[in-house]
Amino acid sequence: MTDPACGRRAGLTRRTKTYTALATGVAAAGVVAYVGIADPHNRHSLFPACPFKLLTGWNCPACGGLRMAHDVLHANLSAAVVDNVFLLAGVPALFAWFFWRRAAGKPPVTRAAVVVVIASTIAWTVIRNLPGFPLVPTLYDG
Repeated sequence: MTDPACGRRAGLTRRTKTYTALATGVAAAGVVAYVGIADPHNRHSLFPACPFKLLTGWNCPACGGLRMAHDVLHANLSAAVVDNVFLLAGVPALFAWFFWRRAAGKPPVTRAAVVVVIASTIAWTVIRNLPGFPLVPTLYDG
């Protein structure tokens, strides 16, 4: 015999998961819409400053990510490359690799993959902070 209370809990859990997924999707759509509408290139926009840059004076590996996302949403690929080519190319490549490995039945995250991601992130941070490096996030007073 099945316990009716157990069935109600399973339904409640399924409903909770559905509402959670729906709320997450709505929140993500709101964030994307805000990044598309508000211009993070403007110094006076309501986007927070990068804590890494405030502490060190260096651009972190993700600095320019919001500006890059804004540029992609406005179909300005050349500006997106300048703002953060590392994220522009790296995030889709990482997702594709992850899902390809998963579809192939292999573990999606390996120690070698983590080492490559960490090493390339450190290298990108150092390279983008070299004097005269042309691909730095753009800001203007507007």
